Amino acid sequence: MKVFKTLLIASALLLSAGTVSALGLSDYAENKVVDDLFRATDYSASSPASFYVFLSSSACSDSSIGTELSGGSYARVGITRATASWKGTHGSVTGASSGTNGTISNAAAVTFPTATGDWATATYWGVIDSSSGAGNLIVCAALTAPRTITTGATASFAIDALTIQVDSN
Repeated sequence: MKVFKTLLIASALLLSAGTVSALGLSDYAENKVVDDLFRATDYSASSPASFYVFLSSSACSDSSIGTELSGGSYARVGITRATASWKGTHGSVTGASSGTNGTISNAAAVTFPTATGDWATATYWGVIDSSSGAGNLIVCAALTAPRTITTGATASFAIDALTIQVDSN
C-alpha cells in the first residue's frame, strides 16, 4: 500500500446508511433479564458501568462475537450505561421507557479510533460488557452492508443508527 507523505486525508466512514438493528439479546443477556424480572436476582448489582460496541469480520451468534477486528488502532467504543446514552422505547433520553415497540437506540454518535492501518472488512457489530478480552456478549447483528475501513478512515455510527429491539410484537 502506498503511503502519501505530503498529505494525509482523514475520512469518515459511516458504518450504516440507515440503522442497524439487533432483534434479540444474546443467551447471556436473556438469562440476566429473566433472572432480574422473575427471580429477584438484580442484574444492575453486578452489571458494568459501560457497555462496548465492537466490529466483527465474521458472523456473531447468541454466544460468540465472531472474529473481532484488530490492529491499526482498532478498539471497542464505550457507551456509559445510562438513560442519557440510550434513547428509551419512547425515543427520548428523558424518563422511563414508555413506547410500545421494545426498541432503543444510541443517543450519541459512536465513533471508533481513526485507523492507523487497514482493518478487516466489518460485517457485524455488537455490544459486549468489557473494553477488551472475552467479556459477556449482550447483542450482535449484521451491518446493513460490509464496510472496509482503511488507513486514515474513522468509522462511526450516527445517532439512532444502532437499535436494539427486545420485542418485535
